Amino acid sequence: MAATDLHELLRSLRVWAPGVTELPPFDPATAPASPLPLFTTWFAEAVAAGQDEPHTMSLATTDENGHPDVRIVMLHGADADGWAFATHATSRKGHELAAHPYAALAFYWPVLGRQVRVRGPVTSAPSEESQADLHARSTGALAAALTGRQSEVLGSVEELRQASEAAWERARRNPTALSPTWTLYRLRPEEVEFFQGDPDRRHVRLLYRRAHEGEGWSRELLWP
Repeated sequence: MAATDLHELLRSLRVWAPGVTELPPFDPATAPASPLPLFTTWFAEAVAAGQDEPHTMSLATTDENGHPDVRIVMLHGADADGWAFATHATSRKGHELAAHPYAALAFYWPVLGRQVRVRGPVTSAPSEESQADLHARSTGALAAALTGRQSEVLGSVEELRQASEAAWERARRNPTALSPTWTLYRLRPEEVEFFQGDPDRRHVRLLYRRAHEGEGWSRELLWP
């Protein structure tokens, strides 16, 4: 595709097209004192509105040289301990989190014109909790974890096929098989921003900041 064709294609696309997206009003004055209840409400509303894969999110990390990296991962939970996700400690993002245990998350739910951004320090859960998280998921998830070697150079598609078939067989035979490098991580938020799109481009941005002392939160509006 030529660059001109790409530009024409981009210009033909719409954001929040009528009939696809509903932009509900959001009055930040009614928002709760802490971000987790609002996130839980918005997440449930995204599910009810038919948003595809609302539990997927962008995870941004930095490597040992300070260079940024980003990918899509799945939310495993959000509670008072933080927003949870999982991966192999030996993967690229695992190494990056070991070097710089601080990350950012971004959720995008276009069916409602909403975004949620979260950032803060990251800690890893104990091995027992990480394995329990893995075993609560599907057989396919366990097989993928048992295949392992995430982010390493792959010699061929056939090599992957053989390793995957062996991992699937092991997962079916032993649903509690251990994947030692599988790690559950929790991001404890220092900032959480809620973005609600507006048809007149007067978007609402509400930012929560964790207080330096105690568990309280401050709230402020941002220009869109």
